[in-house]
Amino acid sequence: MTTPAAEALVREHTVYSCVMGSRAFGLATDGSDTDRRGVFVAPTPLFWGFTKPPAHVDGPGEEQFSWELERFCELALRANPNVLECLHSPLVEHIDDTGRELLGLRGAFLSRRAHETYVRYAMGQRRKLEADVRQHGAPRWKHAMHLLRLLAGGRDLLRTGELVIGVGDARDELLAVKRGEIPWSEVERRMTRLARENDEAASGSPLPPEPDRARVEAFLVRTRRASADRTG
Repeated sequence: MTTPAAEALVREHTVYSCVMGSRAFGLATDGSDTDRRGVFVAPTPLFWGFTKPPAHVDGPGEEQFSWELERFCELALRANPNVLECLHSPLVEHIDDTGRELLGLRGAFLSRRAHETYVRYAMGQRRKLEADVRQHGAPRWKHAMHLLRLLAGGRDLLRTGELVIGVGDARDELLAVKRGEIPWSEVERRMTRLARENDEAASGSPLPPEPDRARVEAFLVRTRRASADRTG
């Protein structure tokens, strides 16, 4: 359960917030939710005692989730797909100077680690879809659509070195999957092909083998020091 103190951190110390989900991917329909994601910076003195500030906060708004800056950076350095995509949302709702510096580091987070994390996450989701088919005769089609989107995005990231989360011309085809208009056997075939294309793209990717951890850490230390100066 989210506490009032945790909600206050989001309300008062958010440095970056954006809209994610279908609206950011270009897959929104009339009934789509508005998913909001953000990054807050807990004041440095909160780390000095035994009780630390939360690493993430669910809320206070509906469909709203935020990470504390350090946790966000840790996940982005590991090439967590959801966090990397958050950095590239075209729908930014709030940003301050610290948030702009964070977005300026987007390239520092990108590396060939994305190959493992994107494909591993996608294969885990695929196993869940296959279990749905065995148990219920059909997958959760919305999840199948997003799995295809994720695999295509990971492949293009590995090929180009740039992360683009909008689906562009693939919108109609992906929405047909969401509506269950594409046979599951064909969806499986596409998943297998996209996973193979991710593997092929990884070997010649322009991305560096590892992210620029030192650059990100220097930003984090600067931010913590500035917060301590303001609040200490």
